[in-house]
Amino acid sequence: MSSFEITGGRKLHGEITPQGAKNEALQVICACLLTPEKVTIHNIPNIRDVNKLIELLEALGVIVTRSGDSSCTFKAKEIDFEYLKTRDFRDKVGSLRGSIMILGPMLARYGRGFVFIPGGDKIGRRRLDTHFIGLQKLGATFEYHSQEQLFSVTATRLTGAYMLLDEASVTGTANIVMAAVMAEGTTTIFNAACEPYISQLCRMLVSMGAIISGIGSNLLTITGVKQLGGCEHTLLSDMIEIGSFIGLAAMTGSEITIKNVNYEHLGLIPDVFRRMGIRMEKREDDLYIPAQEHYEVETFMDGSIMTIADAPWPGFTPDLISIVLVIATQANGSVLIHQKMFESRLFFVDKLIDMGAKIILCDPHRATVIGLDHKHHLRGIRMSSPDIRAGVALLIAALTADGTSIIDNIEQIDRGYQEIDLRLRNLGAGIRRTDS
Repeated sequence: MSSFEITGGRKLHGEITPQGAKNEALQVICACLLTPEKVTIHNIPNIRDVNKLIELLEALGVIVTRSGDSSCTFKAKEIDFEYLKTRDFRDKVGSLRGSIMILGPMLARYGRGFVFIPGGDKIGRRRLDTHFIGLQKLGATFEYHSQEQLFSVTATRLTGAYMLLDEASVTGTANIVMAAVMAEGTTTIFNAACEPYISQLCRMLVSMGAIISGIGSNLLTITGVKQLGGCEHTLLSDMIEIGSFIGLAAMTGSEITIKNVNYEHLGLIPDVFRRMGIRMEKREDDLYIPAQEHYEVETFMDGSIMTIADAPWPGFTPDLISIVLVIATQANGSVLIHQKMFESRLFFVDKLIDMGAKIILCDPHRATVIGLDHKHHLRGIRMSSPDIRAGVALLIAALTADGTSIIDNIEQIDRGYQEIDLRLRNLGAGIRRTDS
């Protein structure tokens, strides 16, 4: 078990480059199962969740060749279906929610697959209905084996269909799209997720020979093809890391330049942070955050309290709600944070309250934050990271706090942030990793 020991109160300065997008990586790596030809992916982040998925594909029989620090070539010539029934497969799937996305490609190419209930962050109910219903409409049949807690899935023939998704699930949309690209006929997906991750997946599939229209919208039309070929694909920069670094600069009053942000794919993220009073400047494809001693939250035109809520894309991503909440603790003004999607994601605020933040947890989905405007500093405490995003939010809080903080269970942070301690030390942060 590892921990971060953090000495707070230091100003940071310098440049930081975001890793490749974690959520995109999980999707496009699964898409490699759609072809026996080589697929090369660049800018892959060296993080636990992505590395676990690569290890899972290797165990399935995929030949993985690593070149450099962030590029891999995948060749899924043959798949070991017996491995899908093993305890090792179950254990790997149980620790990685993104593993559910191997199902769509396996149904498309082989007509069968197996699913154990996947793991992931404990941030509330995360149902899989969208995946299952969408694949059933394409012709898949699910059979649940209660003793093994295993779904066996078969599809003698996948056939295109019209479907209206009950929710704009990102991983659900990805799974259905990967199955539909090799189904017979035309598939129309309405209320599809349209996050940049999905657009990137669709562009990669098109480069492999798929026929997809409506990319970037919530209405995707897919004409099935008989086979797909290899390709080369480069991941976008991780917009969640970019948002985290914006929050880090604001909370610590630091001057930071975030490199290669792919600004046109950030959506509302810069605007939401500007509403929090944070200044930033786009410099070519970099984002410059000047040092600010104070940042003042806007109010609505009628004078009511600023509300920041998550929503499906192009709304504000739920993965940055924890970051916005923590930077609100030192803003000038008050903010109502409304986390709509996951009922357990705000429970980490008890740790911020212990640090001296003024937060009222209204219910599992809403918290009111009264900003301290740096007049009262947070204080260092010992705490544990509950999930990836809350863990980084607590890390940002610790970097601004008086004294020393210890964050345990940092394996959660390592799941989503590549060598975050080393990169922050390069900016001047007082952070070191300890092993117990």
